[in-house]
Amino acid sequence: MDVKKLVLLIGALVMAGVSAFMARSLFAGAAAPEAMAAPADAVPTGPEVLVATRPLPVGTIIGPESLKYQPWPKDLVQQAYFIKGESDAASLQGTVVRTEITAGQPITQGSLVKPGDRGFLAAALGPGMRAITISVSNQAGNAGFVFPGDRVDLMLSSDVQGGGDGPALKATETIMRNLRVLATDQRTEKGVDENGKSVVATFSTVTLEVTPRIAEKIAVAQSVGTLSLALRPLADNTAELEAAIAAGDVKVPETDDPRAEKKMLLEVASRPIDGGGSYATGADVSRFQRSSVPGRSAERSAPAFAGVPMAAPAAPAAVGPDGSAPMIPRGPVVRIARGNNVTVIPVTGGK
Repeated sequence: MDVKKLVLLIGALVMAGVSAFMARSLFAGAAAPEAMAAPADAVPTGPEVLVATRPLPVGTIIGPESLKYQPWPKDLVQQAYFIKGESDAASLQGTVVRTEITAGQPITQGSLVKPGDRGFLAAALGPGMRAITISVSNQAGNAGFVFPGDRVDLMLSSDVQGGGDGPALKATETIMRNLRVLATDQRTEKGVDENGKSVVATFSTVTLEVTPRIAEKIAVAQSVGTLSLALRPLADNTAELEAAIAAGDVKVPETDDPRAEKKMLLEVASRPIDGGGSYATGADVSRFQRSSVPGRSAERSAPAFAGVPMAAPAAPAAVGPDGSAPMIPRGPVVRIARGNNVTVIPVTGGK
């Protein structure tokens, strides 16, 4: 190998080693940068404004769990907000959402409709729904423990005559389910005291949110018998959800989007159910009551109460040839029926 090339190669290696050593010393000797803690988000120091605790669609009746006060930046506070100390959140109970409000969004005065304002009931109704008022007794209305925003089942109690002898059949049937209460005795707000607790008050009328078809049926039901309310729980009914999915009334989302599933559950929870409920007769509660509609003595008729068996009609009485009292012939007889009259003629033998 050429001596000149060898010297150049050795010199290049030496320079590379020196450069690596100097770079290591430079990085090792430099002070490690101190980690600076990121400043925490400044807590708003402005006034507390009223915000939504959850999404509030149009027509939602405001309850105590729907709103809360939250600190808000002073520069972002608007005159239309409800500010703590200047407004009373309890006075908004029973108001209805006019425009959709997202969770955490401040409540504005124009987004709510107060009871008594023009168009209040129309704002509370969902698309395609109707409002109908029914009369209920104190016992039938859960002794005043039904409030606007609750959901109830509607039961019809009536005496079914049937046209036969004996007492009428006493029966109660659940005719509608999952109906939303809009108002009680023209009251749309939940009565509260100075401590924010609900005040129980009796009422004689209840306004319900129903479909047009259900409204027609309820109008007829009020003339048939007595209507009663059964308060439903707040928890979702899994059985009704499965039945709605099986019947095709609810479309199951094809994706795993939580928002789509939540929308489906909300649709089921807010959907009135027409019919399909159970029923009970007097015999279900007392052994001394009837279990069927009294049958007619002259002819058999269709049951007057859906699903309840009709008692068998009494057999026509046999009368003599001259229309006299029934005879008890001995031996073979011939029965001749003319309409509802049956004539019994004994057969005598002879030579």
